[in-house]
Amino acid sequence: MEGEQILGQLNDPQKEAVTSGKQPILVVAGAGSGKTRVLVHKIAWLIGVESVSPHSILAVTFTNKAANEMNNRIKGMLNVDTRGMWVGTFHGLAHRFLRLHWKEAGLQQNFQILDSDDQHRQIKRLIKSMSLDEVYYPPKEIQWYINTQKDQGVRANQSKIDPSRKDFTEIYKAYENVCEQSGLVDFGELLLRCFETLENKKEILDHYQSRFRHILVDEFQDTNEIQYQWIKLLSGNEASTFVVGDDDQSIYKWRGANSANMARFQRDYQGSRLIKLEQNYRSTKTILDAANAVIENNDDRMEKKLWTEAEDGPLIKLHGNYDEYEESRNIIETVLARSKKIALDDIAILYRSNAQSRVIEEALLQHSIPYRVYGGFRFFDRAEVKDVLAYLRIVVNNNDNIAFERAANMPPKGIGAKTMGDMREFSKKENISMFAAASQMIQHSLLSSRAQKSVMEYLHQIKNIEESIKDQDLSKQFEKCIELSGLIGYLKKKKTEKSETKMDNISELINAAYGYRPLLEEEEVTPLESFLSHAALESTDNQASEFQECVQLMTMHSAKGLEFNMVFIAGMEDGLFPHQRSQLDPGGLQEERRLCYVAITRSMEKLYISYAGQRMLHGQTNYSQPSRFLMEIPEALIDDTSNNGVAASRPYLKPQVKQKNKSGMRLGQRVSHSKFGEGVVLAIEGDGDNARAQINFEYEGIKWLVLGYAKLKLM
Repeated sequence: MEGEQILGQLNDPQKEAVTSGKQPILVVAGAGSGKTRVLVHKIAWLIGVESVSPHSILAVTFTNKAANEMNNRIKGMLNVDTRGMWVGTFHGLAHRFLRLHWKEAGLQQNFQILDSDDQHRQIKRLIKSMSLDEVYYPPKEIQWYINTQKDQGVRANQSKIDPSRKDFTEIYKAYENVCEQSGLVDFGELLLRCFETLENKKEILDHYQSRFRHILVDEFQDTNEIQYQWIKLLSGNEASTFVVGDDDQSIYKWRGANSANMARFQRDYQGSRLIKLEQNYRSTKTILDAANAVIENNDDRMEKKLWTEAEDGPLIKLHGNYDEYEESRNIIETVLARSKKIALDDIAILYRSNAQSRVIEEALLQHSIPYRVYGGFRFFDRAEVKDVLAYLRIVVNNNDNIAFERAANMPPKGIGAKTMGDMREFSKKENISMFAAASQMIQHSLLSSRAQKSVMEYLHQIKNIEESIKDQDLSKQFEKCIELSGLIGYLKKKKTEKSETKMDNISELINAAYGYRPLLEEEEVTPLESFLSHAALESTDNQASEFQECVQLMTMHSAKGLEFNMVFIAGMEDGLFPHQRSQLDPGGLQEERRLCYVAITRSMEKLYISYAGQRMLHGQTNYSQPSRFLMEIPEALIDDTSNNGVAASRPYLKPQVKQKNKSGMRLGQRVSHSKFGEGVVLAIEGDGDNARAQINFEYEGIKWLVLGYAKLKLM
């Protein structure tokens, strides 16, 4: 293929990237700037113009879908055999390497890969064999700990022993031994073992450094420590390393991603060259101006400014609502009004927290608008929601065997598979429910002493819930059931992003119960029975089929990489977005702002942003203020359609125009005060002697302090 054909559809910075020489190249590619096109055309240029053998090219993507798409596009452009080229995810390429070099890696030839579920089951068995209590050593938390250590490139014998997690390290050691003996390899092990083999076997490293003369990496801002070190090791001093990413779209810190790896690349790769892709081919000028205005408030970012040749486009519609129910009604009314002109597939509703979907789903169902929850489950199909409902179902109907088994396993109660199987067989033999079977087996001492104790405690728990929710209104019944189930306490111990999301969803159930009104007033059906029927009817069957045109619902994290003509961003309130948890986490506020940037740039033309003045939280009305991120969007870009207007909302949050004052303090920074302890800077206003900061202290809450007198220490 001729060079002119490869470069024909590219702009000047894209051409510069594609034709760049052998020096290390860092391409900072803003949202919608054509980074995938640049990667594909770069490989096509290497093979078609520079006559580079596909055998000497290694290209890393973050999903199998992206790898397949890249392969297909390259094959479509070039009439050559590209089979020698290695294109795939980090884990896929590491697996390929280990199959070829299993002996040198110290693995069994027929080693088996553990997926996440298999790994969890293996850890559960190990904890049991070590006679440890799952209540104190939750398998999911142990799994997260092990995977995090491997992502950092740390073996069990290299772990810095945290006194509070000393036993975790011991479990990690035992887990490594079991996997070694059984020929098992988890996802984290694939990359770590591959890295260690290359590092320790010089002849193998020399071979691959000699072979892969061109290494290309997509989504470089999402690389973790072991991935970065793997690329650096393979690159050596000779390979032409070409990485593409956008630090402004780094939103996976909780997965171990480190956006600083982009700046680190420039330090570690001598003579590297920086190329910026700033022309956006997706969104209108209004959308891009808003996104630029928000993200420029972040510190320590690689400077870039998105621009477009497209028209200004419509202003961003902003609507303040009384509560989340009015918010969802206004969103759905707008969808209905525009659906004749815009296909439902081209409409997306984004939210920060998974739990927000329930009210929106309810409104969509009421108006018979087909929808799909992208990358996740509908609210009533989520495991943690089903867990709570299982307790209520078994209380309402002791004969519900499915609910009995589900509630018996979450949280874990020491009722193993054998005990459950024995109860199942007894219930079939006697033609009675499992609840009744459990009672009779206890009565006749048909269980082992340990199982007898666990089953007895479970039956007492069900009876306790049953007694506690009698004569209570529906929301109180849910509150009491959730409290007595132990689910929240169990999830709190995990301290992970996923467990926090699950707790939010469980809390949203209380809100659902609080606002629930039975369609039929039937004396013979209690509100609880009516709600359980309602939940069952709103399950998976109503979700749009794979090929049906429908509105897309998704979290902002799930939306990365996607684009839609019409985008709704719901719940733009401080505490929800930016999320309250982010305000105590170093760098958390900056990550939330990057998430806002991602959400805004999903829109191609029409963007609707909404917030609520009050929102139900844990069954209580929570009054909120518009998000600080709204204050960072220039008013000239906003068409405020709410009654009070955004101008009225702005005084609640002092505009965060200044990120730093003379002291060097910035938003999101951790500080220490002699009286109030440690906290995080939420806002800075004023200058000179009048400058003050709003700080969220861990134990004292939010306070405004005058900087001239507060004597804050930067951390």
